[in-house]
Amino acid sequence: MFEISGVSEEVAREALRLAVHKLPVKCKIVSREALEGGDNSEN
Repeated sequence: MFEISGVSEEVAREALRLAVHKLPVKCKIVSREALEGGDNSEN
């Protein structure tokens, strides 16, 4: 799991996209905004 801050979303996505090609596993890029908009059934 990687977390990136201090750069624009566009730059972060491009950096992660390039890094994904070097990893031997499937990867998914998610943003905090996307997670906060989800179902909060735990609360």
